[in-house]
Amino acid sequence: MALSIFIPHIAPTILFYFLLLPSPISSLNITLLLSSYPSFSDFNSLLSSTGIAADLAARSSLTLLAVPNHLLRAPSSPNLADVLRYHVLLEYLSLPDLRRIPPAGKLVATLLQTTGRAAANSGSVNITIDANSITFHSPASNATLISPIKTLPYNISILSLNSLLIPADPDLAASETRPPLGLNITSTLINGHDFNVAAAMLAASGVISEFEADEGGAGITMFVPTDEAFADLPPSAKFQSLAADRKAAALRFHVLHSYYPLGSLESIVNPVQPTLATEQNGAGSFTLNISRVNGSVGIDTGIVLASVTQTVFDQNPVAIFGVSRVLLPREFFGRDPIDLYKPSGGGAPPPDIAMSPENYGPANHLSAGGAGGGGVGVFWGLWCTVIFYFLN
Repeated sequence: MALSIFIPHIAPTILFYFLLLPSPISSLNITLLLSSYPSFSDFNSLLSSTGIAADLAARSSLTLLAVPNHLLRAPSSPNLADVLRYHVLLEYLSLPDLRRIPPAGKLVATLLQTTGRAAANSGSVNITIDANSITFHSPASNATLISPIKTLPYNISILSLNSLLIPADPDLAASETRPPLGLNITSTLINGHDFNVAAAMLAASGVISEFEADEGGAGITMFVPTDEAFADLPPSAKFQSLAADRKAAALRFHVLHSYYPLGSLESIVNPVQPTLATEQNGAGSFTLNISRVNGSVGIDTGIVLASVTQTVFDQNPVAIFGVSRVLLPREFFGRDPIDLYKPSGGGAPPPDIAMSPENYGPANHLSAGGAGGGGVGVFWGLWCTVIFYFLN
């Protein structure tokens, strides 16, 4: 009897509690959501025609990366559905969430990863952020955030990108996501007024046509030494005396087979980058180590440390940067650091050239910058002074 009296008292409380809970979204109608934004009608149509919109109906807590009509260049590929699956991140990410991404970047799985057709993490998107942009990276292309479109916390976030992302698939990567730029690299360098030597060498070697042919797909990033950088080469380097095939390989060593704007270089996740020379000479050879050094982008060949000094050209799919040194590959110039600084009549000595990655270690860090045993001596001197003070 007591129980029958107690239940009517708590029942209204329980009912009120459940009324306050947010009602779950039974199904996600992505087509309906995007229909309110006519500038994304083409992307919306692709989601419907490939069946991806229906696949998303039973899902929640995701982020959709959409591309507006005027920037959408859909690849003509039987794997178009997988391209679109690659634009569905399996995590809710609002703009504040994106702004909290660490400098090293964030790897997010996509709907493509769930199909089993993406090896390892190739079905994931890497997101990086810098002061100017938020960039989404795939193994074959990059895209930049334009703006958020719509958020339904914490069910779906729709973001606008400036181009489609192409997942790691040879057939997909080969299809163009945008019309070719048709950039004349030689003219661009000559107009830069400080790259005449590089322009002449590229044209004479014949590799310039290769670079221009690689503008499609993932694009290219070129590191072009200034005229002063070529003038600073010591006679012992003998860059100009290289055989024609070796000189061509050394020039390919200055090019990455992917488009990286400056912000992406500053926050690059994998510092060891293959070059066009790597593709012709085998994995692990002719690689560049790229990292942020003293507020700039540093490029370490293992024997030469250069820095990016200026942006010559940056328009997807081509980025061209001026660099302070000629990038000399270890495969041709040995494994010892090369002093590229000419002797001067006075002034402070130049900074040391960074050693190759395999030479880094505790012992070498102690002697870096010419401090050597002097730095250790100062440390022990200070330590002894502290001990003497406390003992007395």
